[in-house]
Amino acid sequence: MDMKRILVRVRPLQAGIAAVVLLLADAALAHGVAASDKAYIQSHPGTNIIPYIYLGAKHMVTGYDHLLFLFGVIFFLYRLKDVGKYVTLFAIGHSTTLLIGVLANIRADPFVVDAIIGFSVAYKALDNLGAFRTVFGFEPNQKAAVLIFGFFHGFGLATKLQELALSRDGLFANLVSFNIGVEIGQFIALSIILILMTLWRRSRSFDRSVLVANALLMTAGFVLVGYQLTGFAMEHGA
Repeated sequence: MDMKRILVRVRPLQAGIAAVVLLLADAALAHGVAASDKAYIQSHPGTNIIPYIYLGAKHMVTGYDHLLFLFGVIFFLYRLKDVGKYVTLFAIGHSTTLLIGVLANIRADPFVVDAIIGFSVAYKALDNLGAFRTVFGFEPNQKAAVLIFGFFHGFGLATKLQELALSRDGLFANLVSFNIGVEIGQFIALSIILILMTLWRRSRSFDRSVLVANALLMTAGFVLVGYQLTGFAMEHGA
């Protein structure tokens, strides 16, 4: 391949990476429960099924870290049956730690948890590129990885809810409602992603774009890790 053709491929990658960095720069440290949602929940103690369903759906639909991970998970899944298996494992993982984390009041530093979530995005991109098989000579169990990272994503959701200083009155019903909302939001977001992915896969550019897309995904994951660790350092260094 001559130098001109190499530059044609590299320049879009550089531009895409720059765009990812700029888009995530402000969002990475700000990801959490909106002030208006927090004010509403705290001023309405007791069982609030519909508001918590809405809050869960909103968090998932706007949760770029969860969506990036799911995008990486389904990147090479062509059958709905396989998509269903992996998404179910992810749902089991995040539902388990969401409920246990809040009900048992298990605390974790949100910056550390979100950094691990960011790493899950980078991990999936590297896995899609076959990096583990190439570098280490083995490929991690993909289903186990999705389940394990699902646990961390659930703890991430739990830390957001713990910021609300939730009332114990109606807590279980509210948590179940929030989790239902998360699943609704996940279904909506995943449906849109699958439709777009299906159209993209049918285009001639898909095979040529696999490297670029996963390089961008990996970059996004490491940017999230970097910003969360920066937030951790700033909070604990102050």
